[in-house]
Amino acid sequence: MSTFDIILCIVGMTAVTLLPRVLPITLLAGRKLPPVVTTWLSFVPVTVLSALLVPDLLLTNGNLNISFDNKFLVATLPTLIVCWWTRSLFGALAVGMTTVALLRHFWG
Repeated sequence: MSTFDIILCIVGMTAVTLLPRVLPITLLAGRKLPPVVTTWLSFVPVTVLSALLVPDLLLTNGNLNISFDNKFLVATLPTLIVCWWTRSLFGALAVGMTTVALLRHFWG
């Protein structure tokens, strides 16, 4: 692969990554969105976070594992309670990581 091909590849990847982020902001800046669109967009962060977390919580080695042997799934309950109670990202992260560490240490 030549230097030109590498540079072309980097420029292409930059465009593909940058355009979907910059275009909506540029085109929608200063415009009032309809309430339906605003409500719909408010669910995007929760949906993306769920799509990232659920496979890691429910799958073990590619297989569905909904049992008490799944330490990450067990650690989800206290983490969700702290998250709901405090609305603190740091608190939820601290409880989740501590719970997983304790489960690994005491539960094997």
